[in-house]
Amino acid sequence: MASGSIHVKVGGLLQAHIQQQIGENGLYENASEYIRALIRRDLQTRDAAWDALAGELAPAMRADDGEFVAVTAEDVIRRNQRR
Repeated sequence: MASGSIHVKVGGLLQAHIQQQIGENGLYENASEYIRALIRRDLQTRDAAWDALAGELAPAMRADDGEFVAVTAEDVIRRNQRR
């Protein structure tokens, strides 16, 4: 995979936060390393969210058509108001 560069300007609180994360007192050697770690974490979070959604939907996807009950939007609204 080809490597490219993206330049991002940050200032104020964002810059101060990045500075705390890098160098002698931080976990990262430089800002690029920190940003790459944030992007990887973001991708993992997104993947975990999709996996959780798929897990919630899996039983419905396997259910027989006869197990489904037709409801109206009003039925759903009333049910949610009772919660």
